[in-house]
Amino acid sequence: MYLHLGQSVVVPQREIIGIFDLDNASYSHRTRKFLERAQRQGQVVTVGGELPKSFVLCEDKDGRQTVYISQLSSATLRGRAESDSFE
Repeated sequence: MYLHLGQSVVVPQREIIGIFDLDNASYSHRTRKFLERAQRQGQVVTVGGELPKSFVLCEDKDGRQTVYISQLSSATLRGRAESDSFE
């Protein structure tokens, strides 16, 4: 199954490590450092041009991590992931 993150970006659900609310997660110093490092290393993909609400951490079969910044809320993405898993 695949999860639609917004715009035309979809990721395989098996690669998703976590879906995080950007407002809540960014309170943590460690999370901010993680996102800064991912940005410096070119691992961040921004989905859409609107105000970001969540980020999705993915890891492919080769161990490469990608952080997708999405304008969709973490609750919306979670709902999509759960509804797709029952089809």
